[in-house]
Amino acid sequence: MAFNELRAISTFIQAAELGSLRQAAAAQAITPQAASLALAQLEAHLGVRLFHRTTRRLSLTEEGSQFLEAAQPGLATLQRALQGARRGREEIAGPLRIVAPRATMLQVLWPVLEAFCQAHPKIEPDVQLDDRIGNWVEERVDLGFRVGRAPENGLIARLLMPVQLVVCAAPSYIERFGAPASIDELAHHRCSCFRHPTTGKVMPWEFKIGQEIVKRDIAPAFCTNDVDLEARAVVAGQAIGQLVGATAAPFVRSGQLVPLLTEHVTDHLGLYVYYGSRVAQPARVRAFIDLAAQMLADGGSFVLQREELTPPARRRSGRAGKARR
Repeated sequence: MAFNELRAISTFIQAAELGSLRQAAAAQAITPQAASLALAQLEAHLGVRLFHRTTRRLSLTEEGSQFLEAAQPGLATLQRALQGARRGREEIAGPLRIVAPRATMLQVLWPVLEAFCQAHPKIEPDVQLDDRIGNWVEERVDLGFRVGRAPENGLIARLLMPVQLVVCAAPSYIERFGAPASIDELAHHRCSCFRHPTTGKVMPWEFKIGQEIVKRDIAPAFCTNDVDLEARAVVAGQAIGQLVGATAAPFVRSGQLVPLLTEHVTDHLGLYVYYGSRVAQPARVRAFIDLAAQMLADGGSFVLQREELTPPARRRSGRAGKARR
């Protein structure tokens, strides 16, 4: 229904209920002339006269009475729907549909979601753990999170924090096989690789060399499509791994992993939040994005600082070079 028809029907119902076209105009914050024109347009559109009008009196015709009886419930329902939509835009409540990779959600985003639910108990999270970016319109997604580069598919993205790629190994691995002194020496070591869950491709390792990001294909001694399983293998000393900073940081800080080749750590990737519109966001979506940006500013506990990446003295005296298999 066109907007002028809706306004005309609303004017008609107001005039019938109040018994005055002037009062109906005041109730809708329009001029009496505009109200009179809207009513005339409605009568012309319907091809019937809705009111008997005199200078002092306004009364419904038979057709007007029938139209009022039919139109009142529908308009009331529509008005309630409009009020509900406006309230939903401003109220921090209701479903919040999120898509995120499993590892990122569990490690990085769960603290944000937990804090958000505690602050807004009427929120109903609906979280889908998925490594792909699907059809958000069909899936009715409010927002999503991805690790990588900014999207190029029309979605709006906001960078939340940088994501490091850190080569690391367990002290037990270094004790057995030594630590590589260069990228080329990785060829002589047992390395883990990540297989992309969607494409099935083994992901190359990425290194910062000077000002460039260089990709290297690594022969895997251990391969998986699960970030947590790869981290377990590396912590267990089964292989050297290149892990994202959020995964590596707690293990490095606890001494379970040692960062290697630290001069080549990259931070060109990022954790992004994706959403469809800057303007028509419900309050619950805006509030969650703002909280995520606040809690993850500068990476917080998920980014290893320079001093944490400084190679320890014990590794400098370790056995670098060829690994014994």
